[in-house]
Amino acid sequence: METETLVLAQEIDFSLWGLFARATFTVKLVMLMLIVASFWSWSIIFQKLITYRMARREAGAFDRSFWSGEPLDGLFEKIGPQPDGSSEKIFAAGMIEWRRSHRNDGGMIAGAQARIDRSMDVAIAKEAEGLQKGLSILATVGSTAPFIGLFGTVWGIMNAFIEIAEQQNTNLAVVAPGIAEALLATGLGLLAAIPAVIFYNKLSADSDRIVGGYEAFADEFATILSRQLDS
Repeated sequence: METETLVLAQEIDFSLWGLFARATFTVKLVMLMLIVASFWSWSIIFQKLITYRMARREAGAFDRSFWSGEPLDGLFEKIGPQPDGSSEKIFAAGMIEWRRSHRNDGGMIAGAQARIDRSMDVAIAKEAEGLQKGLSILATVGSTAPFIGLFGTVWGIMNAFIEIAEQQNTNLAVVAPGIAEALLATGLGLLAAIPAVIFYNKLSADSDRIVGGYEAFADEFATILSRQLDS
């Protein structure tokens, strides 16, 4: 009897495709959802890694230009009112409001400093929103994928026990396939969730550092403009 059971078990396809093919429709749907979520997460991860690298490189290049000693008006004329880089956009927002705050007689309109600060804060908020776009998806996948996988496992085990009851047989050839199919759903859930959680934490920290750099630059730029206003 044991030899016959082992022979039957050896004939069962326990490959990932074989487990997927034997699963019930509900478990297959759960697995497909988790596979799609995993690919979606990785696409966001790679996109953000590239975006953040470019943002840091752009910020570094602009900082070197800003502190090179070139006059602010000359730098603004060079990059224009609608630049591509994030740091340049923040600088342009401040310079545009600075120029708008000048009266025809050369004096400054009251409240210029506050308006310049608000203009740069709005520009920073827009850039921060762009940097953080998609991170909520990683957080959602990381928090829900294990439970979706667990649902597939519970459903698969339930059907495995139903099959055992119908066949009135508890040998390995009957029990193993259903349990293996069910556990595959949990494995896929963890496979989707773990990278999503890890990179969500990393990318959130990277985004905060980049935005912090923008805020520090805005403060320094506002200080420079404030000195010119006082003079």
